[in-house]
Amino acid sequence: MAASTTPAAYGRLLKVLLNDTANTCLHSRRKPDYRYWRKSFHCSDSSAVPSVPLKDHYDRLVQRDCLRRDPQQRRVLHQLEQLQDALKDYSNSMYHSPPAAPAHTAQHEETTGSLNPKKEEPTPLPPPPKGFYIYGDVGSGKTMLMDLFYSHVQNQQKQRVHFNDFMLGIHRRIHRRKQSLPKRGLGKMFTYDPIAPVAMEIGAETCLLCFDEFQVTDIADAMILKQLFHTLFTTGVVVVATSNRAPDDLYKNGLQRDTFLPFIDMLKKHCHTICLDTGIDYRTLDMDTAGKLYYLTQEPGSGAFLDMLFDELALQQKSAIVPRVLSVQGREVTLRKTCGTVADCTFEELCGQPLGAGDYLEIARSFDTVFIRHVPVMTLDLKDEAKRFTILIDNFYDRKVRVVVQAAAPLHQLFIQTGGNERDRQLLDDLGLSGEADEHLSLFTAEEEIFGFSRTVSRLMEMQTEKYWIEGDRRHRKKQGNP
Repeated sequence: MAASTTPAAYGRLLKVLLNDTANTCLHSRRKPDYRYWRKSFHCSDSSAVPSVPLKDHYDRLVQRDCLRRDPQQRRVLHQLEQLQDALKDYSNSMYHSPPAAPAHTAQHEETTGSLNPKKEEPTPLPPPPKGFYIYGDVGSGKTMLMDLFYSHVQNQQKQRVHFNDFMLGIHRRIHRRKQSLPKRGLGKMFTYDPIAPVAMEIGAETCLLCFDEFQVTDIADAMILKQLFHTLFTTGVVVVATSNRAPDDLYKNGLQRDTFLPFIDMLKKHCHTICLDTGIDYRTLDMDTAGKLYYLTQEPGSGAFLDMLFDELALQQKSAIVPRVLSVQGREVTLRKTCGTVADCTFEELCGQPLGAGDYLEIARSFDTVFIRHVPVMTLDLKDEAKRFTILIDNFYDRKVRVVVQAAAPLHQLFIQTGGNERDRQLLDDLGLSGEADEHLSLFTAEEEIFGFSRTVSRLMEMQTEKYWIEGDRRHRKKQGNP
């Protein structure tokens, strides 16, 4: 992955980047393409998707060499197909208000005039369909299966969202509700909990939520999930989620995890748990690279090659090379070197300052190609930066943003579990924890960062493929009428 920079590799990359994508080999490739993520079910006639049974659609994709047959994946589809059928005529509106008492009870009270009438229990509502929580190793096909299922569900009240984006939306809704409260007078205090009303809003908008990359690493998220999902499940929302973590490992070794454990029990009660462990990372199979997209800092001329590539891409833009200021929830994020939909950034610029998923989401919306220079080897001393880098790549990958990386080490050696800084030891003292806590709490061990980084490596490998780069060309997507 870090072979020496050559004119041939550079020329191949330019051919992929600059030629008219309609003339590329995307539609004429003869070898099977097993990297089927998100949109690749369009190999078939997407307009006819709902009329084709889910497993039959999967089999067709296998026959057309869009997929490799995988018995585990097909077994999961069989279960998802049953849920698809249950959701066809499903509405969760019945769960938004408590059921009324039987009519004959009220009539009995009127005719007898009884002061103490016998109370009858309301007719119980049928339970909503049970969802699915699908977990397994990176590249095993979890997202593909969920997206295939989602495309077949014939119900307009459905939403598919990355879990990070969902939680960002939750915090925005909570903030808006708090801002709408009347101003408190001096000496007057009252409490208001907006979590349940926010969840009820979502329950009124959708009856199916499909989450990609369900993960919990933020204590602020961990503390509200139980109440949030209790209300969602109570209002009949069906949840289908993918994750690299088993349910019992969510928020593993996190701060105040005892208060989070009831959420795990609730999740398992309302969702079937499926482990999809194919033993294969389909993202890495039969990859035709787009050219050289990952450079080592110490390679002779690597910086000059990135400069040349940026200049070539800039020529295709109808813009000047200028700094760009993005507005994110009232804050400003400045990128020093941009040209149209291309941004030339450093690791320090993107991950060395306190940016979060909302910032990276806005960058992904604004740019289709991002250079990331001077990525260091990340140790425990840089675990905050490593976490941001993982979130950055997650957002870029989910929106097909193309990246060119210049790093201090080969991809598989970018994160190593060594080091640890004085700030962690001071935090232990502030929290009143013993020195042994740094061996168990993920806040100090960087266990979550290391676990998430395996997904980052797999995604960065796929992001270097020709297919990914062609699909990431937003000019090409606009020609085809895709968003």
